[in-house]
Amino acid sequence: MKTIKNEEFGGERPLFASHGLVLENVTVHAGESALKECSDITAIGCRFEGKYPFWHVNRFTIKDCLFTPGARAALWYSSNLDMSDTLVEAPKMFREMQHLNLERVRIPDAAETMWHVSDVRLRDVEVHGADYLFMHSSDIDIDNYRHRGNYSFQYCRNVVIRNARISSKDAFWNTDNVTVYDSELEGEYLGWHSHNLRLVRCHISGTQPLCYCSDLVLEDCTFAPNGDLAFEESTLTATIKGHITSVKNPTSGSIKATSIGELIIDKNIKAPADCVIETL
Repeated sequence: MKTIKNEEFGGERPLFASHGLVLENVTVHAGESALKECSDITAIGCRFEGKYPFWHVNRFTIKDCLFTPGARAALWYSSNLDMSDTLVEAPKMFREMQHLNLERVRIPDAAETMWHVSDVRLRDVEVHGADYLFMHSSDIDIDNYRHRGNYSFQYCRNVVIRNARISSKDAFWNTDNVTVYDSELEGEYLGWHSHNLRLVRCHISGTQPLCYCSDLVLEDCTFAPNGDLAFEESTLTATIKGHITSVKNPTSGSIKATSIGELIIDKNIKAPADCVIETL
């Protein structure tokens, strides 16, 4: 492994097609594609300012680094990344990638990030401005996660989330096989058109949650007062601890809640219209 320490690079492709390289306290200034078509790269304490520094890279480790806003679209078309203790200020990160492991990473401008990625592990990650995060992604494992941004996790498959606080309008739309444990889910229109969405000991807030779902499962969940008009045209099995403001036209399955403020069953309910609803 070759090591480069305390140096600065800029311009076009200064380290193109490097293999077996360690960068320590290196700054990559304005330019493009500093480490394109590389493999077996380790970056420690580095600063990335130029665009597209890691494209088409395989097996790379990034520790204690900074991606400034100028390093936009920094990691695309790459695989086998370990990133830790890093601040990502650059937008539109992580596209068309496989096998990502992020620990103690902060992304304050996470709009349009993590598109078409698979085999993703996040631990102690915080994202803000995260509109359209994780579009069309799969096989995601998340623990201790903080998220602010709308339209998250749309069209995702095979996702497990634990100990999260997610503030997101239209989260989990059109998802398949998603499970969320011990989390706070805040935002309007949660989980519409999802299949096999399972929420365990979660707190749900925002109007019209969990409508048009198939095979929805809630286990020991709670609802905020604004979590109203829930479950329209959904098939579900739900146990709700405490009060839910209103339930509207569930299609089939069962709902058990401590209390329900308003139960709306009208002419618009879809067949088979046989959902069993109980208060405990």
